[in-house]
Amino acid sequence: MSRNTLNTLKDFKLAGGKKGQFYSLPALEKSLGVNISRLPVSIRIVLESVLRNCDGKKVTEEHVRQLANWGPTAARTDEIPFVVARVVLQDFTGVPLLADLAAMRNVAQKQGVNPKKIEPLVPVDLVVDHSVTIDHFREKKALDLNMKLEFQRNNERYQFMKWGMQAFDTFGVVPPGFGIVHQVNLEYLARGVHQAGGTYYPDTLVGTDSHTTMINGIGVVGWGVGGIEAEAGMLGQPVYFLTPDVIGVNLTGSLREGCTATDLVLTITEMLRKEKVVGKFVEFFGAGTKTLSLTDRATIANMAPEYGATMGFFPVDEATIDYFRGTGRTDEEIVAFENYFKAQNLFGVPAEGQIDYTRVLHLDLATVTPSLAGPKRPQDRIEIGNVKNNFIDLFSKPTSENGFNKPAADLTNTYTTQNGVHVKNGDVLIAAITSCTNTSNPSVLLAAGLLAKKAVEKGLVVAPHIKTSLAPGSRVVTTYLEKAGLLPYLDQLGFGVTAYGCTTCIGNAGDLTPELNQTIQQNDIVAAAVLSGNRNFEARIHPNIRANFLASPPLVVAYAIAGNMTRDLMTEPVGKGKDGKDVYLGDIWPSSQEVGALMRLAMDPETFKRNYADVKGNPGALWKNVSSTTGQVYNWPESTYIAEPPFFSGFEMKPSKTGGDIKGARALGVFGDSITTDHISPAGSIKEDGPAGKWLLAHGVQKADFNSYGSRRGNHEIMMRGTFANVRIKNKMIPPKADGSAVEGGITLYQPDGEQMSIYDAAMKYIDNGVPTMIFAGEEYGTGSSRDWAAKGTQLLGVKAVFARSFERIHRSNLIGMGVLPLQFLGDDSVQSLGITGDETYDLVGLEGDVKPQQQLKLVIRRKNGEIKETSVLLRIDTPIEVDYYKHGGILPFVLRQLLAA
Repeated sequence: MSRNTLNTLKDFKLAGGKKGQFYSLPALEKSLGVNISRLPVSIRIVLESVLRNCDGKKVTEEHVRQLANWGPTAARTDEIPFVVARVVLQDFTGVPLLADLAAMRNVAQKQGVNPKKIEPLVPVDLVVDHSVTIDHFREKKALDLNMKLEFQRNNERYQFMKWGMQAFDTFGVVPPGFGIVHQVNLEYLARGVHQAGGTYYPDTLVGTDSHTTMINGIGVVGWGVGGIEAEAGMLGQPVYFLTPDVIGVNLTGSLREGCTATDLVLTITEMLRKEKVVGKFVEFFGAGTKTLSLTDRATIANMAPEYGATMGFFPVDEATIDYFRGTGRTDEEIVAFENYFKAQNLFGVPAEGQIDYTRVLHLDLATVTPSLAGPKRPQDRIEIGNVKNNFIDLFSKPTSENGFNKPAADLTNTYTTQNGVHVKNGDVLIAAITSCTNTSNPSVLLAAGLLAKKAVEKGLVVAPHIKTSLAPGSRVVTTYLEKAGLLPYLDQLGFGVTAYGCTTCIGNAGDLTPELNQTIQQNDIVAAAVLSGNRNFEARIHPNIRANFLASPPLVVAYAIAGNMTRDLMTEPVGKGKDGKDVYLGDIWPSSQEVGALMRLAMDPETFKRNYADVKGNPGALWKNVSSTTGQVYNWPESTYIAEPPFFSGFEMKPSKTGGDIKGARALGVFGDSITTDHISPAGSIKEDGPAGKWLLAHGVQKADFNSYGSRRGNHEIMMRGTFANVRIKNKMIPPKADGSAVEGGITLYQPDGEQMSIYDAAMKYIDNGVPTMIFAGEEYGTGSSRDWAAKGTQLLGVKAVFARSFERIHRSNLIGMGVLPLQFLGDDSVQSLGITGDETYDLVGLEGDVKPQQQLKLVIRRKNGEIKETSVLLRIDTPIEVDYYKHGGILPFVLRQLLAA
């Protein structure tokens, strides 16, 4: 029976004259005498969850009052227990999460407890979207061939998922071939409002991919968490976070002719990175917001991790309702959704001055210009007219300045592969229309198709050695491109449909030809990729492609035709067409009217209904033919893909003493700024001569069957060997090369003798000798996708503490979730100012007794010459619940003990 907390349980109208109950925020405003209607919309939606889940235990009336009294600039000391409506997973993070749940059931069985006690308490949907690779392209059956290879490589993983579907009551799978998790979430999984026992409440969620924020575009509060936190949320734990600042972004004006949603989001990413919104909610409002389509809003929301915010939130309004109608939701659902938000006084985009924000930023949409971002970070926006000069400038700059450290003269050199392909520095070798950010947006995909049509009609071509691909985020995309008659033109330029999934953007671009790889490596060529993705970190797209540029889908096609980043598309021709005539970008760029005329084809409710009915009705022969085991407890058959995780070995109901001061530690690595989760826990290809490759070969796996790190996340033996194994990571402990450039790759110096070896091998030696280890780094440590393995691998390598100037939100909490301490340097302290070189020993003092959130600890640095340096560091355990997680050795043992004791 529903609790009428603070007299807030009220009725609202449903379709057909029916009524539903809801926890009313206007009623709470009256009960508390607080002006809740001036709170940011996103805060109010979180407040509804706190109010509805108030049980006097995990969530108390005090929590309700604290959040209802949110002050725009108040000190952030209150911890919010946020109970989400559901959890969404992608398969790279979902498989290890399922493995952890299966291992928990093994523990329950050993403890004599019913394994069914380990069961998700909220609905969980896993969308298989990260496992397909672009092996085949520019051929008629590329899509079919890539999917067959995907199933062949991932059969053991898919068998495990099928076991999970029958073992857990609330665990569902969207099989491969339907699309990217975030687009499937937007088009299908999101229902607007949920109801239980006649009580309605808004859709909220966390997801195991940082781009879960795409769902903020339809007014859903949700963000990315590591699989570690997601498991706790699934198993009944609230998602705990400190009351956030909320930055309001007042959008005015409208986009001018020729500008795309991609250009807008790259502008917003650059702007908000500079405004330092890391860990904050961002909420868009104002007249300009109303001019944006729902899919444009979703594009902006998707990139929240790139601008560093927890969310990029858009309130529900008429555009949201139109989107729900256009994507095939039922009339009953739509009426409940609209009436609920109106009853809560949450419907509509606020105007300037209506909401109290921590800070308000302004952006006139008319100032947005066509742009790319790169070559190494998504926040590094370049106006299209500056791309050529930017590339030429960075080509010779040192790597410390984001450059490539190459002689300027090399730009004019031409190299020839063994099979006669001519390659130059700056050549585009991968061009991919890919990723959730843009393939959810019909305006940019139709624009790409129209540009392709005009290009083909002018006689333009894409060089045959460029790896081109179109990987839509949903099968619906193919339907509307076909209806618009544009797919044949994209196909003719090499952009035929190759997959439905997260491909090039996650590192699943597939390989280049052996001849191209050889020529690039022998001549140290700086080749380029142009993709419509959201991530372009070093070595993410392809280990041999060093310059990666994010661009709108039509610009991806244009640069594929141009073939090199040193062509200025604003003043120079894109290429030569029929009769050798120069063709310029303006000749083939589609107008907004041309795009607008086709938009109706993209919002056909019947197409969406038919497509998603197949998830359960007709998932395809490949999925149906995957065999699996049954039963409530997994039997862990021998596999190089799935192995029982070691996190519960020696599990006891009472936690063994954790913590205490760390003495005599060694540095496993000393790194610079912007160390991403790609650097820490790669998701791309596995090198044959690295620790993971050697392990696979020793276990009878041939190089051709290595697959990717991401696909093998269910096996800790491979993942711990891949931790810090990125080919582009630079460990400052290693002396530079003769030319002064940094040595790249996952290597370190084992101390005290200084022997050079892989980070994995050194870590195992330190563990064998009982020596604790530490990691030292600079700003923005752990940016990137929400990789639980970046924390799990760190823990399995024996790392006790990570010191950095600043941490990315998800990775910081994941480290604590695995019992690893995140420490932040104070003031101007840094690796450089403290003279840390990696050959010292270190003590971390102040952990004896009660650990308190954000307390200061002492780092003692003992140098080889006997000198001792002491400094204070900030313990980035931010909340009381994180203290509990740390004391229990991590979040998973903490939750398991609670479940088994219940």
